[in-house]
Amino acid sequence: MSSDYTVHQVSGLLARGEIQLIDVREPEEHAVGRIAGTPLIALSELAERAEAIDRDRPVVFYCRSGSRSAMAAKAFSAAGYDAHNMAGGLLDWHARGLPLEPADGHVA
Repeated sequence: MSSDYTVHQVSGLLARGEIQLIDVREPEEHAVGRIAGTPLIALSELAERAEAIDRDRPVVFYCRSGSRSAMAAKAFSAAGYDAHNMAGGLLDWHARGLPLEPADGHVA
């Protein structure tokens, strides 16, 4: 069963290196603003790129608002991954003052 994490939980888990954090938005969204160091695997490509995701580590997906990432978390959870959604997405991350990359990044 997948579960949601708040943006502050994700920030802490990421800082401690305890999760894989994956952006499931589209390339043009990722280009203008993202969480530093997070790989992009667009939702439409997740199935064929699943082998790039470590089954032995918790994975958290994020998107703009949390809808697409919730779908990804549900599917990966059903496939046996320890998968989670970042509730509120990048909109909430940015609204709470957490940093984006690049320095002048914004949420598309």
